[in-house]
Amino acid sequence: MLNLVSLWLTAILFGGMSLFSFGLAAFLLSVLPNDTARATLRRAFPPFYLFVLVVSMLTALLMWRIDYVSSILMATIALSVIPTRQALMPAINRATDSGQHARFKRLHGLSVAIGLAHIALSGYVLARFV
Repeated sequence: MLNLVSLWLTAILFGGMSLFSFGLAAFLLSVLPNDTARATLRRAFPPFYLFVLVVSMLTALLMWRIDYVSSILMATIALSVIPTRQALMPAINRATDSGQHARFKRLHGLSVAIGLAHIALSGYVLARFV
């Protein structure tokens, strides 16, 4: 039963992160005026990061006795999302608000790399179920 719940949660995490990163953000930026899209995304990121934190930590705990490696990988996602949400995201917002374009690009690039790493790690964990 824990295997099934762990698989389900990992799939939800992988799909949710992928949809948010490649679907929602791109969609909003393509259909809304730039200021509206950016304001909407700024409001969407804090709950998104909480979703990633809760699901990855719960999955890590459930997998502890089933698959130690997958558990560690999911805990890595959970632990790395905390500074991303609490420090990196506000720094990105400050750089945007103060017109520091080069700083924004560096910080945003880092956040994209972290997001892609989270997606890759959860995809790897999914592949371990096969």
